[in-house]
Amino acid sequence: MESYLEERFGGVGPKNSSEEALRRWRRLCSVVKNPKRRFRFTANLEKRGEAEAIKHANHVRPFPPSLPPSLSSSAMLSRRLLVPPGSGGDLGLRLHGLPGRSRRLVPNRCQLTQAHTAGVSQEKLRVAVLVSKAALQFIHGLSLRSEYVVPEEVKAAGFQICADELGAIVEGHDSKKLIIHGGVDGIAEKLATSKTDGLTTDEDSIKRRQDIYGINKFTESEVRSFWVFVWEALQDTTLIILAVCAFVSLVVGIAMEGWPKGAHDGLGIVASILLVVFVTATSDYRQSLQFKDLDKEKKKIQVQVTRNGFRQRLSIYDLLPGDVVHLAIGDQVPADGLFISGFSLLINESSLTGESEPVAVNEDNPFLLSGTKVQDGSCKMLVTTVGMRTQWGKLMATLSEGGDDETPLQVKLNGVATIIGQIGLFFAVITFIVLSQGLFRNKYHEGLLLSWSADEALELLEHFAIAVTIVVVAVPEGLPLAVTLSLAFAMKKMMNDKALVRHLAACETMGSATTICSDKTGTLTTNHMTVVKACICGNIKEVNGPQNASKLCSELPEVVIKTLLESIFNNTGGEVVFNQDGKYQILGTPTEAALLEFALALGGDFKVKRDETKIVKVEPFNSTKKRMSVILELPGGGLRAHCKGASEIVLAACDKFMDETGSVHPLDQTTADKLNGIIDSFAGEALRTLCLAYREMEEGFSIMEHIPSQGYTCIGIVGIKDPVRPGVRESVATCRAAGIMVRMVTGDNINTAKAIARECGILTEDGIAIEGPEFREKKLDELLELVPKIQVMARSSPLDKHTLVKHLRTTFNDVVAVTGDGTNDAPALHEADIGLAMGIAGTEVAKESADVIILDDNFSTIVTVAKWGRSVYINIQKFVQFQLTVNVVALLVNFSSACFTGSAPLTAVQLLWVNMIMDTLGALALATEPPNDDLMKREPVGRTGKFITNVMWRNILGMSFYQFFVMWYLQTQGKNFFGLEGTDTDIVLNTIIFNSFVFCQVFNEISSREMEKINVLKGMMSNYVFMAVLTSTVIFQFIMVQFLGEFANTTPLTVHQWLASVLLGLAGMPIAVAIKLIPVGSS
Repeated sequence: MESYLEERFGGVGPKNSSEEALRRWRRLCSVVKNPKRRFRFTANLEKRGEAEAIKHANHVRPFPPSLPPSLSSSAMLSRRLLVPPGSGGDLGLRLHGLPGRSRRLVPNRCQLTQAHTAGVSQEKLRVAVLVSKAALQFIHGLSLRSEYVVPEEVKAAGFQICADELGAIVEGHDSKKLIIHGGVDGIAEKLATSKTDGLTTDEDSIKRRQDIYGINKFTESEVRSFWVFVWEALQDTTLIILAVCAFVSLVVGIAMEGWPKGAHDGLGIVASILLVVFVTATSDYRQSLQFKDLDKEKKKIQVQVTRNGFRQRLSIYDLLPGDVVHLAIGDQVPADGLFISGFSLLINESSLTGESEPVAVNEDNPFLLSGTKVQDGSCKMLVTTVGMRTQWGKLMATLSEGGDDETPLQVKLNGVATIIGQIGLFFAVITFIVLSQGLFRNKYHEGLLLSWSADEALELLEHFAIAVTIVVVAVPEGLPLAVTLSLAFAMKKMMNDKALVRHLAACETMGSATTICSDKTGTLTTNHMTVVKACICGNIKEVNGPQNASKLCSELPEVVIKTLLESIFNNTGGEVVFNQDGKYQILGTPTEAALLEFALALGGDFKVKRDETKIVKVEPFNSTKKRMSVILELPGGGLRAHCKGASEIVLAACDKFMDETGSVHPLDQTTADKLNGIIDSFAGEALRTLCLAYREMEEGFSIMEHIPSQGYTCIGIVGIKDPVRPGVRESVATCRAAGIMVRMVTGDNINTAKAIARECGILTEDGIAIEGPEFREKKLDELLELVPKIQVMARSSPLDKHTLVKHLRTTFNDVVAVTGDGTNDAPALHEADIGLAMGIAGTEVAKESADVIILDDNFSTIVTVAKWGRSVYINIQKFVQFQLTVNVVALLVNFSSACFTGSAPLTAVQLLWVNMIMDTLGALALATEPPNDDLMKREPVGRTGKFITNVMWRNILGMSFYQFFVMWYLQTQGKNFFGLEGTDTDIVLNTIIFNSFVFCQVFNEISSREMEKINVLKGMMSNYVFMAVLTSTVIFQFIMVQFLGEFANTTPLTVHQWLASVLLGLAGMPIAVAIKLIPVGSS
């Protein structure tokens, strides 16, 4: 079966599955009782198509509204572009000379193919449009005047511009309108805000702003009510057929036997259908609420905002037009807005337009669009448009209805359900034929085939109802839904354990993980950094504390302290601000915060130092360059560059150094060796090292140039302590015991990385630590031998991490989990089987590329995710084992009985109850088992592991044989065994068979808690869901047998008969133990 499933339903992976693969398995699901329910938690491919169409429309846009109507006419375009008017279609032209989306001008009635037909190349067309636009801008730029009229309600609220006008400016990239309104300054004034202090937050002002401009939320699909799920549960084809049978039975029964006796059979089926529907709807409704809660958690994004003159963190949902937002590399632009100030800002618009080429945003092209990502640089932006008025809002409203991709297990179990459904359908037809053939044969011999009495019609109807109910039981519709139930349960619990699952498939995939590639900083360490050692002017000093810092300050020349503070306070991605309590607050990464804290301890004043110079250009830190540089314009004229970053890289860029007197000397080999030795000694103490350097720009500098990478003067080296998190060593040991290899991939110095890796228990005697540059140079045959042994990769680039992950996945067939926090980690997170982003240190770009967000950035949480992943996988296996056993026995009992006795011992009502026990209630009981520590003592499933294992087949076949033997013995020898005599012996025996069958399932449910272990009772009493399901099953079974006989076709049993039924079920537990002792191979 496994190879058949893999061949037909194996095309869907844990992520990034093709649309064709998603459509193919849907087509293969031939026996589906209730499509609405079966495919509820699968991707809505139609909605995704709509979202792609919106992206395409965003990318392929018409001329912006700043151009006059004369240019937009078909004839004018034809003359400009040398294409016949009315030629139809769209032609996307890249106009590289124009800012933002104005570069993508699309004449509506031109088409590339027709342009080629006319013999005009795309380059000529591009130039033609460029010339046209330049001329028009020159002509119309001479007489700009505003025809905009402020609506009265906007004026009354205290503003001078409406939401539609703001949307037209930013979304349309309309430079002309922006100039008319006075540029960014004018827009800020009309929005009644300040570019420096942001909004004032008095309640009345906020309310008026929300009324005029709206809130920053997009329209989401409404929470569906419970009755919607009831209606969907009623769409089950087999239940509809049974309902029709019940109706016919009611009509015929009442006509023949009167009310109420003639209605019992029909009402019994109706009551069973309603019970199944309401239990199913309740389970589905609870699941939907869980997913809704998780969706809310996924969308919680905080941004840095200035309000009332103070920096603060704010939810993106609270943003309003007029807010001043601070964006850095990796952030998502939270609303449409305008660039106020910033450096080297590159915006990736692919999420909105599908185009991957980044757009430079600056004073000349100040337009920022919601949902795009900061690829490089930083800026302050003025929010202008929010919520559903933005293109991102409209796109997200559509995307939110697209749903998650279905998981590989869901697809595989849909395949299992289809196969068993087809078998069940075949058996149901045969059962109906066998049951009815005697009736038809008698009618044929009597020559009365066209003449049927009411009794005969009811008998035929009962046979048909039994056949339909066999299909109800045989088609395990609950299998794929059990995956969703288990995943929803696990995701909810994982939230409490500080892990937010973004994609369903990550839960089950994490259970198969064989390798974890972890970052060092913030994951294995606490991310609470402090400068504890410094080598300034060649002298090493302990600086862990204000007193030591003050002492260092007094020992160093003034020129050194001045240069050092100038370097730290200007060449930083962080900031020192004052909060509303008047206390200073350091913003930025932990590394930046540690440096700024050190500079403040030296007596520096952030604002004073920043005001002394003017920043001309910034090249932010990224994990490829491993350094950050800045050009400053000095108070007395002249320019100076400052650089900081990975110690050995920055030191290699230096050709001079400052001595203890503050004098500058050439950096000879002896001094360079001494400084490199200091870097190694710091790294050996598990300190993160940074080198600070500067360079006088005597030859001048152009803003278009890159900041020089050589010729610097070394100021000093600092050692930053970042302690290992408590419990990491134990978590790494747990992973090793679970067969999961932990590798550290870091951008830090190799000696620092090795020291931390040894402390964590990652680096062992036979493991290899390697640097990224060396790894890059290795040939493929060398990598084949090297990669399995790599435990530490230091000074790695994002490409190194991506390459390592790719080799592990493809060459060595590992299931790889990767952690990441930066923008450049996105490719590796995307490539990995499970991408794990850091919730605290991680950028929005990293989080969006990840499958799971580790909310506390703790490695121990990753181990918890792996444990939950294994729990989900095994829980679903338990449920599948349990359900397939019931399927097999129910099919065999009714089919064999129909063949040999001409009647079925289990009626339609009874089979519906059995179906509910094994489907909804069984899934609740077995698919929601919490994980235990024993899960991390077994080898991982890996990429090639079977889902339905030999162990499962052994248990299914063994228990099926026992249960079938019991049922068959009761059917053939039951009357003698129980000493039954009289007219009601058949109904008493059938009730005993039904009761014994249900108790076989009850005790098999307990046995299914463990597939290999003997002790199945461990932890059972603490699993309240499991106990509640068992208890309710037994209680309702008692009520059905003793009190609902007229409806359920049962009769009250004696104490001895009850005891026998329970004991027959209980006997299945020692039988299950004996079956588990039978050894089975892995193949």
